[in-house]
Amino acid sequence: MGNTSKGAISMANESAKSAAQNKNIGPVILLGPPGAGKGTQSRRIVEHYGVPQISTGDLLREHVARGTALGLEAKAIMARGELVPDELMYGIVACRLRELDCRNGFVLDGFPRTAAQAGWLDAFLEKAVFENSQKCPLIVIQLLVDYNQLLLRIAGRRSCPTCGRTYNIHTQPPLRDELCDVDGTKLLIREDDREEVIAGRLATYETQTRPVADYYRAQNRLMAIDADRKMEEVTAQIFGVIDGHC
Repeated sequence: MGNTSKGAISMANESAKSAAQNKNIGPVILLGPPGAGKGTQSRRIVEHYGVPQISTGDLLREHVARGTALGLEAKAIMARGELVPDELMYGIVACRLRELDCRNGFVLDGFPRTAAQAGWLDAFLEKAVFENSQKCPLIVIQLLVDYNQLLLRIAGRRSCPTCGRTYNIHTQPPLRDELCDVDGTKLLIREDDREEVIAGRLATYETQTRPVADYYRAQNRLMAIDADRKMEEVTAQIFGVIDGHC
């Protein structure tokens, strides 16, 4: 393909991205077990549409670091070894979702984790007044991956402790066995990715998070996507769902 054609394609892609970043997409939730690709797809949504990714873990740490009233309360609870209650998390999430950068939509990371949290989110979004007069409904996308494929994805993950680059020994291996392509550092396995831990992580997902999918499915608001494909194909389908819903 000639340089002119490549340039035209690049300009078209940039134009499409620019148009997407002016679009009101509303709230987006990605559901799926560990290894389904939620992190990758969330980052692609954020980059393509120019909306923020809202991580409840990051929000909690931020409030604690800033010493806000909510953060101080959460810090005291965690110091006792207790879980932060839903009521406190609701206040933290609500504060963030009212900020101006959420006016065209956002991607929720780590929330909701229970059907009760999903119910609260529905009530909040119904009452919340955003800058845009036109509000798009919540999009809930479930990433479906075969159990054996999940095991390969998770158990095969490796990361470089120096540069942070990630690999998968089954699908995206380094050029030299267990060594980073960039700096030659020995690759590490995250503690959560060890085979003896994986079964427990997947079981936890089934018992704790699956009811969230059931909650949205019962309301015919769940869009299931086959994520046992190339990342680019999954991304394209997600973008299609988002572009067509509002």
